[in-house]
Amino acid sequence: MRESDLYPPVKAHLEAQGYEVKGEVGAADVVARRGDEEPVIVELKTGFSLALFHQAIARQAVSDLVYVAVPKPKRAAKENVKLARMLGLGVIFVRPRDGFVEVMADPGPFRPRKSKKKAARLLRDFDRLRGDPNAGGATRHGIVTGYRQDALACARFLAVHGPSRGAVVAEWTEVPGATRIMADNHYGWFERVERGVYGLTTAGRAGLADWGAE
Repeated sequence: MRESDLYPPVKAHLEAQGYEVKGEVGAADVVARRGDEEPVIVELKTGFSLALFHQAIARQAVSDLVYVAVPKPKRAAKENVKLARMLGLGVIFVRPRDGFVEVMADPGPFRPRKSKKKAARLLRDFDRLRGDPNAGGATRHGIVTGYRQDALACARFLAVHGPSRGAVVAEWTEVPGATRIMADNHYGWFERVERGVYGLTTAGRAGLADWGAE
């Protein structure tokens, strides 16, 4: 769809609600009036873009009722709709094959819902990290997580002491989940020698060489 193809269905949608609608009024693509109410402004674009959001935000100096209208995306546009909500903008999708108009969001104040679970996880990840290994961004190998730091501590112990019981590794490395980390073996660094006893694999020694300095 071209921008001009979006105008007729958007105009018809607003007129059905009792608005008088005109296109290209000043800097606005669409302006709709209904009595003495605040005008509705719609910015038309063939897809979501930073320029579209910039234009719509500029129209908020004139009215709080600002929408962006785009052809209905083939792929999910959940994040773009969420961004529009955060900016206080409404979102209109126009279906290309028949011009059907679907209002995905109305303009209005946005208050993000806080997640105590996510906040607690973030603080756990913060506390688990030793030092600040990712200062300035990712390291040369990627992001260093608290889990990887714990795995490295286990690998260093095994490199020095050889195959050891998980409880011993946990005590000496101060990694309470050492046994689980070695048993899960996400990085391929550990091998089970016998029940409760783990050793270091060739991949584990390579991992120490690659990540040991991080």
